Amino acid sequence: QKKGHSARILSPEEAERLAKDQVLVSEFKQLKLEKEAQKNWDLFYKRNSTNFFKDRHWTTREFQELKACREFADQKLTILEAGCGVGNCLFPLLEEDLNIFAYACDFSPRAVEYVKKNALYSTERCKVFQCDLTKDDLLENIPADSVDVVTLIFVLSAIHPDKMHLVLKNIYKVLKPGKCVLFRDYGLYDHAMLRFKSGSKLGENFYVRQDGTRSYFFTEEFLSQLFKAEGYEQVVNEYVQRETVNRKEDLCVPRVFLQSKFQKP
Repeated sequence: QKKGHSARILSPEEAERLAKDQVLVSEFKQLKLEKEAQKNWDLFYKRNSTNFFKDRHWTTREFQELKACREFADQKLTILEAGCGVGNCLFPLLEEDLNIFAYACDFSPRAVEYVKKNALYSTERCKVFQCDLTKDDLLENIPADSVDVVTLIFVLSAIHPDKMHLVLKNIYKVLKPGKCVLFRDYGLYDHAMLRFKSGSKLGENFYVRQDGTRSYFFTEEFLSQLFKAEGYEQVVNEYVQRETVNRKEDLCVPRVFLQSKFQKP
């Protein structure tokens, strides 16, 4: 695994393929995808139930801040997992750290139901609710300036780039001053970006999958400007590059993520 500020360099074949793929999905279809975004994610969870994403036991390893932001060892932390899906990140975290109270929300009502049905779900330790982060006010469920850490993990990429700032504005209201948003998401030229067939492109670095869900691939500069425009200060913002071996297809694929930390002053 490599961390740093330089983006991945494409091979000549990859560069040529991306250069060729300039045709955008029609405006009519783009508007339809935006309107049906919630339905498409709900269908995604209907098809895959809780089996699609693996439990993310790497969160505390990658984000030492969950320990570092405590002033004393067993201090109770309040976290918000924005875009919790079916709880792949939430439940490992609650199991590992008994001094956490978690707010968790997701766009998909079905995903929220899966979280509530999980054997580890307890209203004493977490409050989960359905929420469209681009328009539903988080203050309806969470007090202002009350959250120690917000995790935004593979969430922002699913939102239209024009609306991403609304999510950051919303989160800002519930985060305590001096506390952070921990971000991890798809980076520019990640393997997933190179696999899209022509006819999938919605805009610069923005694509639609066959199931109607969408994915944006971040550059360091774009993310930095996005957060700073909403009043956050940048603490860390870098690419994480790694090679993943797909043994079934005997392929070595380049994964690129952006891992970042932004603070509310």
